[in-house]
Amino acid sequence: MSTGATGPGPALASVMARVAVTAEAVGPRFPLYAEPDDGRWTTTGRGSWTGGFWAGLLWLRARYTGAAADRRAAAECTARLAPWAGADTATRGLILWYGTAPAGDHEAAAELQDHAARAVLSAYDRELGLVPWGDALGGPRMLARVDGVPGTVPLLAGAGPQGAAAAVAHLHRHLDLCLGVRRDRDLALRPALRFDAVAGWQPCADPPPGWSRGRAWLLLAVADALLRPELVMPGWPSRLAEAAELLAPEAEFAAGGLVPAADAARPDGPLDTSAAAITAVALLKLARVPGPRSAGYAYRAEAVLRRLAEHHLSGPASGRPPGMLLDGCYDAGKELAVRHELVWGDFFLALGLAALHGIVDITRV
Repeated sequence: MSTGATGPGPALASVMARVAVTAEAVGPRFPLYAEPDDGRWTTTGRGSWTGGFWAGLLWLRARYTGAAADRRAAAECTARLAPWAGADTATRGLILWYGTAPAGDHEAAAELQDHAARAVLSAYDRELGLVPWGDALGGPRMLARVDGVPGTVPLLAGAGPQGAAAAVAHLHRHLDLCLGVRRDRDLALRPALRFDAVAGWQPCADPPPGWSRGRAWLLLAVADALLRPELVMPGWPSRLAEAAELLAPEAEFAAGGLVPAADAARPDGPLDTSAAAITAVALLKLARVPGPRSAGYAYRAEAVLRRLAEHHLSGPASGRPPGMLLDGCYDAGKELAVRHELVWGDFFLALGLAALHGIVDITRV
């Protein structure tokens, strides 16, 4: 589906214009996903696990425009995330890292990030070697999930030596639990596991092993760790590099798999552009890690961003509001918002494009 966007420059302008339209539409609420036909948003009052991505988008818009009013709007939105610092959920990494890191040197955002880092550190379970998933969003507390790793790794890294140690343990424990490699080197991913006092860690049925964002989230966390010297312990760089190769295999890229199916077990089912956008940002980060693969990672990141801009971003002649990243899938199993615009997809597309244009340092967000 070609939508009319022609490259990263026009695409970034279109996405930023869409942020302004969304801000007018949602007011003090947080956008979650938008209908593909008319761009009408489903919103939440507190932001849920996606609230930080909306605040992050507003910060990216403020960087893009340089307008004081946009900076104030971003700061006000970030302030509304403060109650999440005390919530029992590993998604505080997603909420409070991505809701504050794009703010740069903004004092209040930095203070919230520091407070959140210390709060997440206090939830670290030394016996399990990770920060449990938590029960703030419902369901069982003692889970290990791949979406509880990105954001949490850099957030903990900012909490001093103890935070850095917890970040290392949290990431590597999830790699231990979630990654498995078959003899043919294919990836066997377990996106979520539940802890049982008798049986230990047991895989969950949901999300399924072929969940597109499972791979993308874990790749992003690995990339963040490789960019932080304080998190790379002796012997770990090779393991992290191997994990990156497993999570972003060149064979799939060569075969044209730039935008994955939302569930690999359903190749004819809906796509997930949000997973592609997350992957592109992770690849941009990996491209900043010195090594023989850095140029290849950069090339692949730009190819993914180009595909999203040229084939999945609504243009002015599409009959839809322009600047929507379409074909995102919230939950394929529940058939919830399977071809929609997703706020985190918008965020990672905007972040990747902004990094290409030098508006943001990808190693710091």
